[in-house]
Formats: sequence, structure tokens, C-alpha cells
Amino acid sequence: MISLRIDDSIATVTLCRAPVNAINEEWIEQFDRILAELETLHHVNVLHIRSGERLFCAGADLDLIGSLFATAPGRERMIAITRRMQEIYARLERLPQVTVAEINGAAMGGGFELALACDLRVVADTAKVGLPEARLGLLPAAGGTQRMTRICGEAVARRLILGAEVVGGADAVQLGCAHWVAPAAELETFTRALVARIAALPPLALSECKRCITVAVEACEDGYEVELAGSATLLADAETQARVQAFLNRQ
Repeated sequence: MISLRIDDSIATVTLCRAPVNAINEEWIEQFDRILAELETLHHVNVLHIRSGERLFCAGADLDLIGSLFATAPGRERMIAITRRMQEIYARLERLPQVTVAEINGAAMGGGFELALACDLRVVADTAKVGLPEARLGLLPAAGGTQRMTRICGEAVARRLILGAEVVGGADAVQLGCAHWVAPAAELETFTRALVARIAALPPLALSECKRCITVAVEACEDGYEVELAGSATLLADAETQARVQAFLNRQ
């Protein structure tokens, strides 16, 4: 359903629930266990999330929805499942590692909400992404309204969510939903090169940079003070000292 591979400083999570990586309760709990493991792997500084299927992730399992929505107890369980999705996507967002989503095919609803919880998104030119829940009288409640608004801005969020609009890879980049678009045949090569480049950077520096960006977005702390505290931590770090000295020696 979901596999995890560790290669030095790179963790690769492959979504492999045929045929479309639909999300059910077992998927959620397995993904949560993988995130818990990654939180302990301090030598890993990049998480690469990809799909082993023709789609990235089609969102919630329709069979699960069909079995629950018709009764009040079932609807309450749907809310509980959605809350768990919110929790694991927030956990993904809080990982110290830089997280990269490789979107090879359609990423809809909860599947695109997963990608939005990552730091970086690379999308194939043939892929389609969106949060079209309003078509069913629903809303993207696994963090979709919040993250899309924060990442893309109010105007784009209103356009895509209120219009239940699905866009292609190039449009996703233009609208700010993704960072890079690549031809489908070159997507894996492009993403692996990106991941390798980031993985070559010092993990502590990446985690401190990521924390500062989060503080700037959430405005929960004095970001300038967080920058200074992070700088003090890094200046005392042996790897930082070695890298700075090596750089100075080249002058």
C-alpha cells in the first residue's frame, strides 16, 4: 500500500495502492507510522513522495465514502477519518526533512492535499490537480482550504476551490500550486536530481531554514529572533564550522 526506502540521506515513500492510490483508514494509519519513523531518522534530510501507480493519488476511497455517508453514525465516522487526515498531513508538514512530492498523474482532493502539505511539488505536464469536492457538495477538509489559500493566495484558492476547477501541470505552476513542471517522460529524472541536490545540503541547516519559513508563514513567533537562535545553533555545529572553513580556505 505504501513503501518506504532509505538510501543514505534520502527517504523515498512510494504510494502503491492499486489502481489509483485511494485513501482509506488503513492507508492513513500506515502513512502515519512511516512519518513517526521518519521523525527519528536524523540522518535523513529529504523525503521524496512518489507514486507507483498511473495516478499520484485520487483522494478518498469512494467505496469507503459510499459505505458511510448515508447514516448519521457513518457521517460522524467520516468526520473522524478526515480529522485523522488533517493530523497526518500536519505531521508531514512538521517533519524536519525537506519534503518533495513528485506528481506523475492526477492528484485530486485528499491526494492533492497530501501534495500541498509537502515543501516542494514537481508536476508532470500531463498531470491534473485540484480540489473539486464542491462538485459533490463537499469541501476539501483535510487542510485543503487552509493550505491552498496560504500557498497560492486567496484569489487562486477561491478560483480553484469555489469553481471546483482541475488544472494541468503548467497551469498549476503558473498559479503557484506547484514549483516545477516537467515532461511526463522526464519527471522522475528531474525529481531525483532535485532530491539529490537538496540531500547534499547539511540536514541541520535545512531543518533550521524550514523552521524559520514556517514561523514567517504562521506568525506564531518573532521570526527575526528565531533566525538568530537558528544561526547560533548552526554556528556551533561541527559540520557548519567545517563547511565555512573549507569555503574560506578556497579564497
